[in-house]
Amino acid sequence: MELTKLLIEAYLKNDRTGKKKTFELPINPGEITHSLKIEHDKSQAQGAQRNNSKYKRTPSETVRFGFTLDGTGVIPINKKPGKFYHDKPDDVASQLQAFLDTVYTMKGKIHRSNFLRLLWGKATFVERNAFDCVLSDLQINYTLFAPDGKPLRAKLSATFLGHTAPQYRNAEMKKGSPDITHERKIMGGDTLPLMAYDIYDDPTYYLQVAKANGLVNFRRLKTNTNMRFPPVEKGDV
Repeated sequence: MELTKLLIEAYLKNDRTGKKKTFELPINPGEITHSLKIEHDKSQAQGAQRNNSKYKRTPSETVRFGFTLDGTGVIPINKKPGKFYHDKPDDVASQLQAFLDTVYTMKGKIHRSNFLRLLWGKATFVERNAFDCVLSDLQINYTLFAPDGKPLRAKLSATFLGHTAPQYRNAEMKKGSPDITHERKIMGGDTLPLMAYDIYDDPTYYLQVAKANGLVNFRRLKTNTNMRFPPVEKGDV
């Protein structure tokens, strides 16, 4: 079975379309750290024994891994012309320049570094087979030198910050928004006020839901049937 290498795709467009540039890691990382975080408001009233942590936001995920660039010739490097590296594929300086040009260097057309996508065969990033991101932090540690000072080996540690194009992010956030129509199946124990609270964060909209679904008796909901929850304006009760 052929070894699959971790790929870093680079795009000028934030939706990851159009022309792309690809950098293939010469040596796969030994481990990948995928960090997810939720921030809460932990403020506490004076004299209170406990606090009621309130959700603030979900920051972007991060992916961190390390890998090695080798120029000693001990580790075979893919030498397909122009695909991964510049004119000296076994040279650490050239490999590093190609990597920096992919993930770090500012591009004149967009006045920033490239938009990136990490891919590694069947590896998943929490149920996704790709991680859209931008470079957040990079550390380069030179560990071996030739007698003339030329670097022969470098260990890199890179952190990538999750990045989603605004049009996709807005669409994703809008999936649970009260200003679009939702449809839910009625389960045992469901009540209209409770379902209205779940959708709109306000149980008082149950009358609008009942009207939209043509319900005469909203206290008796038939299980396993679908209920439509229309868009509402806050304060329109």
